[in-house]
Amino acid sequence: MAAIEVTQEDRVQSIRLAAPARRNALSLSTLRELTDAFVTTPSDIGVVIIEAEGPVFSSGHDIAEMIDRTAGFYDELFGACTDMMMSIQRIPQPVIAKVSGPATAAGCQLVASCDLAVAAEDAWFATPGVRIGLFCSTPMVPVSRAVGRKRAMEMLLTGEPISAETAAAWGLINRVVPGPELDKEVQLLAEKILEFSADTVGRGKLAFYSQVDREIVDAYRSVEPVMAANAASADAQEGMDAFLSKRSPEWTGRQEDDLS
Repeated sequence: MAAIEVTQEDRVQSIRLAAPARRNALSLSTLRELTDAFVTTPSDIGVVIIEAEGPVFSSGHDIAEMIDRTAGFYDELFGACTDMMMSIQRIPQPVIAKVSGPATAAGCQLVASCDLAVAAEDAWFATPGVRIGLFCSTPMVPVSRAVGRKRAMEMLLTGEPISAETAAAWGLINRVVPGPELDKEVQLLAEKILEFSADTVGRGKLAFYSQVDREIVDAYRSVEPVMAANAASADAQEGMDAFLSKRSPEWTGRQEDDLS
């Protein structure tokens, strides 16, 4: 049985973790299913939402499959995890995490790796690997970039959970809403993004990740050609003309060959 479910409606693709009995654990097979779902997102999709079935968003790696395995298995597992997390940032569509319940270890990593994240008030986040002798070294990568060094080290060294409110204050997620409002809030966020040119959004997202960890001069140099190509694109020309003409733009859609 597949551990995820993928559906599409109105230019939104939903990827649902669908193994609530296993606390939506990220087994090796699940990681591969998720990677495939992200990288095969159809070009006419404008937004991807990652969500989960049941009371737990994701408990992280499937500990049961990690007992008495070979070194080669662990290399394969954590390599697959990195591939999946990076696939989120390598597709042009914005990915929104819709979080209800706990997101721990690699589950917290998944949230931190998404472009945007909205959580219900009952959500909480932790990197508790230190408690079982398995430091959350791979979750550390996106979590530290989201919340900063001192806060990340507190999470990593103590394993203590943080609430959704704290996660929002620290920058791990974008906002917190009452549980009954979670679906609506994520839908509104998706609809806002879908108002804009998919070509422009895709260019911008990919450029963001290409520059964000560079030194400032190198960052500027990396995005100059991106913005120049964007300015020459059909949608930018349409958008600027519409602005000057005081009318609503009519977007042409993504130009796949130009995205970089």
